[in-house]
Amino acid sequence: MNLCENPKIGVIGYGSWATALVSVITSNGHQVNWYVRNCEVLESIVKERVNSKYLSDVELDANLISASDDINAVVRDSGILLMAMPSAYIGEFLSGLTEDIGGKFIVSAVKGIVPGEKSTVTQYLNKKYSVSFSRLCVISGPTHAEEVSNGRMTYITAACEDLEDAKAIGAIFGNPKLKFSYSTMVLPIEYAAIMKNIYAIAAGMASGLGYGDNFLAVLVSACATEMAGFLSSLSPSDDYGYCRNCLGDLLVTCYSTYSRNRRLGLLIGRGCTVKSALNEMTMIAEGYFAVEGLHDITSVSGISMPIADMVYEVLYNRANVRKMMKSLEKML
Repeated sequence: MNLCENPKIGVIGYGSWATALVSVITSNGHQVNWYVRNCEVLESIVKERVNSKYLSDVELDANLISASDDINAVVRDSGILLMAMPSAYIGEFLSGLTEDIGGKFIVSAVKGIVPGEKSTVTQYLNKKYSVSFSRLCVISGPTHAEEVSNGRMTYITAACEDLEDAKAIGAIFGNPKLKFSYSTMVLPIEYAAIMKNIYAIAAGMASGLGYGDNFLAVLVSACATEMAGFLSSLSPSDDYGYCRNCLGDLLVTCYSTYSRNRRLGLLIGRGCTVKSALNEMTMIAEGYFAVEGLHDITSVSGISMPIADMVYEVLYNRANVRKMMKSLEKML
């Protein structure tokens, strides 16, 4: 597939991750059409060349950015679409869309399950908007927006059905500080990015309860094993033990102070109710929505996932976090 027929990239989303990616793409010299729903953020991008709400210290290249609150204009004028919004709001972001996106090449940078759909973003776009899986790409890895936007060394995977398409995306997004590897395992890599957020909540809960590094190391190792088991059920022929970017994403999300999901778990472990912890979060913790969707999926499939189930019970059934972690101790 020729991804260069229309080199303009339409970005849908205006949070930290979207802003970091816009900064990278424009630094590489590519034109961006940017759909921004928030009028305050839109004004700051147009007039001040910064996103006033997210990564406000990152100066944006006004010469290469055309920002708009008209999603159809953005889609119409773009050959490649980049989805970079929280999965919980994908329906809202696309609600005004009337342009056909079936002929676009779409890159998902979303690390979450679409609420109520029991599906990943690529599955959702395929089902609802008739986008062929051959026109869908996932980019994923240990990619904190704060570090990507500041040019810190980062490794990321592009996954497409056709490896040449993945490499074409890597050529557009990559630079010496954002190094790409390539894969055709689209759905497993997409699920790995979803699941690591759930496990980061578990790691945060353990830290909030006062567990030390020794326990946390075993817990995260068990999370990696549990995740690999689920991914293997999607595609048994593939080996996920050596997918360094998937493992790296899990580790950084479980341990980093940047991690929203770890922070959500930390607050709950320290005694906050789920509701108060969510209210204290300034940005979306994708794992909160992801664990409900994953629980629905695994309940039908019968796959055993005790760590993910523990997170679900605490978040959705008001289970006592200390008692649940004690029960998990016996299983590790």
